[in-house]
Amino acid sequence: MPTNPNHHVAVIGAGPAGIFAARALAKAGVEVALLNQHIRPGGLAEYGIYHRKHRLKAGLRKQFIKALEHPAIHYFGNVAVGEGKDISLEHLQAMGFDALLVTTGSQSPRRIGIPNEYAKGAYHASEIYYYYNGLPLYSQQAPEIGDRVLLIGIGNVMVDIATYLVTERKVKSVTAVARCGPCEIKFAKKEFMRIAANLDVDDFEEETKRIAKRLQEVGENLEGSRAFILSAYHHAEPTGSPTRFTFRFLSLPYEVLTNVEGRVKGLKVEDTYLVFTVGKRPIPYGLGTFRTLEADTIIYCVGTKADPSIGLPVWRDSFATAPRPRYPVHHTSYEAYNPQEMRFIEGIFLAGWARRANFGLVGAVRKDGELAAEAVLHYLAEKETANAPSPLGALGEHLKNLGKPIADKAAWHRLLEVEAREAEKRGTTGFRFTTNEEMLKAAGLA
Repeated sequence: MPTNPNHHVAVIGAGPAGIFAARALAKAGVEVALLNQHIRPGGLAEYGIYHRKHRLKAGLRKQFIKALEHPAIHYFGNVAVGEGKDISLEHLQAMGFDALLVTTGSQSPRRIGIPNEYAKGAYHASEIYYYYNGLPLYSQQAPEIGDRVLLIGIGNVMVDIATYLVTERKVKSVTAVARCGPCEIKFAKKEFMRIAANLDVDDFEEETKRIAKRLQEVGENLEGSRAFILSAYHHAEPTGSPTRFTFRFLSLPYEVLTNVEGRVKGLKVEDTYLVFTVGKRPIPYGLGTFRTLEADTIIYCVGTKADPSIGLPVWRDSFATAPRPRYPVHHTSYEAYNPQEMRFIEGIFLAGWARRANFGLVGAVRKDGELAAEAVLHYLAEKETANAPSPLGALGEHLKNLGKPIADKAAWHRLLEVEAREAEKRGTTGFRFTTNEEMLKAAGLA
């Protein structure tokens, strides 16, 4: 959909959604300012995917490089957007951007709301994968992980964290704790096979016997789920780690237990039973009986939520979208909304995990960014644009006055070249600098 060449859009967030939304807008004739809080673009594709998946990351990085080649995309890295940060959404609008597209993901840890939730030795999964992926600030804060670790959740994030604990930390035991049963497993078999060889099969059989009656009462296919897990076990390659991996199903976290020093010593869980809703979604309810799972470390693999400091209302875990959008794409709303005041937030759109937290992997998020760009183009097609000066000039002047280095596409390419040479020199794969100081120096911005 071609648009007025005088249109300018600021895309906030340079993960897959932001990058491919920017490309779609640029191809339609829009000048795009792509603002990113990190120096390097990529978002969770850089800092959320398991760090040993070098081929996957390298492939994605090539896609990002190609997407950002478009001359109408102007990249500004090391820029924090939000209230009280380098620049606010309101300031961007005042500069003259015709629309803003927020693709900042869901960056705040989701809480489960139990006593002592974040006692010493308890972490959110993001703190762990940001650490092993070398995200600045987190890269210098090594988590203190004990011998017995409980992982709350049974999705792919849990498997990534478990893989790190089993194959790299080689802890004594890892237990995945789920409030539902094995039929609600969210991880892929291929992913689980990375650690399946460490499954304590005898314990798994005992665990399925423990919950069998409660699952049979609601018609859950326990045998199918059991076969799924055991098939992964029988086809898995040995990890060379002594770590024992187990599951605890139908176990609702109730309270983190601590010692006199305030450190984690265990987790009190309530036994649950399942009730199915009309949509066939199982809801766990407490039975009023409790057990204690011993642990030195607890890691919550329960997803994330949108960060309200960006300056937008949060509804549940995501930024609020209009219930009756003016510019729907495939029956989906991409328009920011204020639910308390029941009004559109004019000119601001959402995409990716900012629009719907924790949904889909890179491919789904990329597609969402492209569809959001389509919604923005429909909006721009109805918007008259005066022949005013480009807001890119005002943006550049504002960022210059911050007194901090701002990374453009050329700086990012210099960083990649230096890291590639460093990897070759060290004989390693996928080397990356892990502090802002190192990256800025490599990019020629120190």
